[in-house]
Amino acid sequence: MDPMKAQQLAAELEVEMMSDMYNRMTNACHRKCVPPHYKEAELTKGESVCLDRCVAKYLDLHEKLGRKLTELSVQDEEIMRKAAVGSE
Repeated sequence: MDPMKAQQLAAELEVEMMSDMYNRMTNACHRKCVPPHYKEAELTKGESVCLDRCVAKYLDLHEKLGRKLTELSVQDEEIMRKAAVGSE
């Protein structure tokens, strides 16, 4: 595959994945923190605090998972490289 096309595809996938993560986070935190029947036009202090914490936890977990998946991917690549060298 052409390196430019591969880079463009990777960028498009990243945008799609970030959009999906944002939508999931928005839906999950809204369900958790905002009651289904609105009583006021503005968020209450409790709802705002809940949303802040929910978003912070979601993003923290997303970052930790990303680091772990990257670490596992690097380990897999190393194992595959060693296996390829060992079979030659």
